[in-house]
Amino acid sequence: MNDILSPELLRKPTNGEFQEPPKAMPKVPRRWGGRLFALAVLLALAGGLALGASRYLEQQRQVLATAGQSRDFVPTVRVAAVRASDPVSLASLPGTTSAFATANINARASGYIDKRQVDIGDRVKKGQLLAEITAPELDHQIAQAEATLGQNKAAVQQVQANLDLARVTWGRDKPLVEKGWATQQQGTIDVQNVKALEANLAVAQANVVAQQAQVDVLHQQKAYQRVVAPFDGVITQRNVDVGTLVQADAVSGTFMFTIMQSNVIRTQVFVPQDQAFGLQPGVVAVVRVPEIPDRPFPGKVTRIADALQPGTRTLLTEIDVPNPDGALAVGIYCTVELHIPRKTPSLLVPSEALIFNRDGPQVAVVEDGVVRIRKVSVARDLGTSLELNDGVKQGDKVVLNPAVNLAEGNRVRTSG
Repeated sequence: MNDILSPELLRKPTNGEFQEPPKAMPKVPRRWGGRLFALAVLLALAGGLALGASRYLEQQRQVLATAGQSRDFVPTVRVAAVRASDPVSLASLPGTTSAFATANINARASGYIDKRQVDIGDRVKKGQLLAEITAPELDHQIAQAEATLGQNKAAVQQVQANLDLARVTWGRDKPLVEKGWATQQQGTIDVQNVKALEANLAVAQANVVAQQAQVDVLHQQKAYQRVVAPFDGVITQRNVDVGTLVQADAVSGTFMFTIMQSNVIRTQVFVPQDQAFGLQPGVVAVVRVPEIPDRPFPGKVTRIADALQPGTRTLLTEIDVPNPDGALAVGIYCTVELHIPRKTPSLLVPSEALIFNRDGPQVAVVEDGVVRIRKVSVARDLGTSLELNDGVKQGDKVVLNPAVNLAEGNRVRTSG
């Protein structure tokens, strides 16, 4: 409204009454600032929504791209080839060396030690003199027995002469008795006399044989006075000295020496059941001693037991090791390596290829870029590798350290 009331008009009475001048109408404030603020807020909100929508769309696009990549992604796995086990299985077992032969030498003649030729540590040859026993009374016994033997032989000759005379007498009397010129009694006496002398001759001859045996026993005892080595070896114990009294007895004779044959060392080992099959005489063995690390001692299996020990399920095995220079001592700890031919073939895979879950032991095999899960049977754990009886074949590619989510039918790339 453009017209403004003047003061006069305001003071002019109306209807005879004086009227107060009307108040001026308030001015309407301008709202351009509020509108601009609201517009700015609206634009900011719209921009935020647009930015959020664009980010959401970008995330959706990335998720779809990632899903597509995951769907189309082919992982790369490390693989190793399944190989056949060696035709010879190597078994390393603890053992103890022993002498090939050991003999405790006891006195077989009673007397005093007159000479002692050897001591502990001496190497001797078969038949070498070790000691001499002196027993003068044995010489007298031999002389007496030989004299008795001479008497018995003379008695045989005497009976033989009487028998010859009796036979001649009967030969002469027989025609006379048959013709009646001599009595039948005479003939009977002659016949019985011949038979009696024949029996006496048999007794005399038996006495000679018995006495000869007695003389042989005494001579053998005399021979036992010379104590000799039964085989080549080393004296490991000595229990007598010069002047020692020894007693001869088949069971409890005086212990004199111990001799061991050490040019061949015998080693006993107990082979477990899973390695015993295929073990036979002639199998190559190598003995190693920790104190001599740079020298192996080759040998061969010479004897095996026919049955396994029921308590331990092990097979007793003996190995003979040549020891010409005596470097391998008797009674020491050693390790025996047996090269046992395999009776049943097996396959080897790295231990890191094994998958073990509720389905049992398995391996992942890659065939034409596709994973195949195979169940396997583990024959033996060799530490870094496993022996398998079935489930795979030679040349198969098994996955090493397979991922947890690796499943049947997954496509993979391989790297050696």
